Amino acid sequence: MAKSVQLMTSGPIWKQMTFFAMPIFLGNLFQQMYNTVDTLIVGNQLGSRALAAVSSSGSLIFMLIGFLGGIASGAGVIVARFFGAGDHNHLQAAIHTTVAFGLIAGVVMTIAGMAFSPQILRWMGTPETVMADSVTYLTLYFSGSMAFIMYNIFVGILQAVGDSRHPLYYLILSSIVNLVLDILFISYCNMGVGGAAIATVISQFISALLCLIQLLRTKEVYRLYWNKIRLDPKMFRRIIQIGLPSGFQNSVIAFANVIVQSNINAFGEMAMAGYGAYSKIEGFGFLPITSFTLALTTFVGQNLGAQQYTRTKKGARFGILASVISAEVIGILTFIFAPQLIAAFDSTPEVIQFGVQKAQTAALFFFLLAFSHAIAAVLRGAGKATVPMLIMLAFWCVVRVTFLSITIPLTHSIWMVYIVYPLTWFLSSITFLIYYKKVNWMEQPTESL
Repeated sequence: MAKSVQLMTSGPIWKQMTFFAMPIFLGNLFQQMYNTVDTLIVGNQLGSRALAAVSSSGSLIFMLIGFLGGIASGAGVIVARFFGAGDHNHLQAAIHTTVAFGLIAGVVMTIAGMAFSPQILRWMGTPETVMADSVTYLTLYFSGSMAFIMYNIFVGILQAVGDSRHPLYYLILSSIVNLVLDILFISYCNMGVGGAAIATVISQFISALLCLIQLLRTKEVYRLYWNKIRLDPKMFRRIIQIGLPSGFQNSVIAFANVIVQSNINAFGEMAMAGYGAYSKIEGFGFLPITSFTLALTTFVGQNLGAQQYTRTKKGARFGILASVISAEVIGILTFIFAPQLIAAFDSTPEVIQFGVQKAQTAALFFFLLAFSHAIAAVLRGAGKATVPMLIMLAFWCVVRVTFLSITIPLTHSIWMVYIVYPLTWFLSSITFLIYYKKVNWMEQPTESL
């Protein structure tokens, strides 16, 4: 088996999970860095208004892309399970069905995203002063939906079979391309926020293409063949059973975040810019969470497929602990250096004030965010995607929106928007802990595999 592929059903657990998670961490670090560079260039070259326009689009982008990302995660669970079990026929069916779905979804998302983005931005209460730039950025961003979706599909397949290195290499290259194009389009061609969007789309197409070439050229059992790409009805149902809860969860939580963004918008451009700058910083806190949760889902899927139950439980404990500790370290650093970090994006005192308030309210509670995501990753790997969906929808959507609907009209304070996140992280973590301790999550899931 090629060295880039990692079957995690034997060997030292800590070493396998860490070596699998590290390329994901580095890849996400580069991705976060070039996303941050986008924001730095926009904020410093184009000003607070342009920064507010780009920042206001983040929640909406995740709402539309997150659904399909959830479906892709469900496909990854299926691929990992068949790969761990050595079931190559079903593995091939799962891979080609996933790619077929991604191609169809890419077309639909391009049309829907470009058509409805302006209206949704109006529903969000985006100020007229930044509306034109927001529409431009979002429309151009969604013109590249096919690249974003297929990249996530391809990376999901590679990571499910234990290959986290090739996605890292491709992401590093695309990050460099994005940086160069950002500087070219914004600083030299004066293309404004549209230049930032175009640079992102082009770089994402490059990384998706490189992943595709890897899957077409590999000699391993997960090789992709053009003539086999089709929707297998039975396999598609399996993927949907696991992926639909995650996709629905992502979209509804993102919708709740759109409502949160609407509340931020009501406090004006400076609040939007400060909150947007903090969001980029928080993205770094999310890096170890993403890295270890992907490792957890793959590890649990492969080992349950191989019926390694004791090993599965040991790996879950290690992954949860690693995710929580690493996220909290970043949270502490964010809390301490928040003023300097926010100022790097925009030196306007009011922008810094809003960003620092948010950072110092939420950063010390990153361990709760990590714990909830880590338990959710374990459950998805076990095929129990409905459980994390229900828990996160209850607290990260219903409670979050209800809290803001009551407190904002009463207090007219942006601090309520800041505190709602650690509050709902705490509630979901307690619920996940109770479920994890009381229920045998390794038993045959209700969602049939």
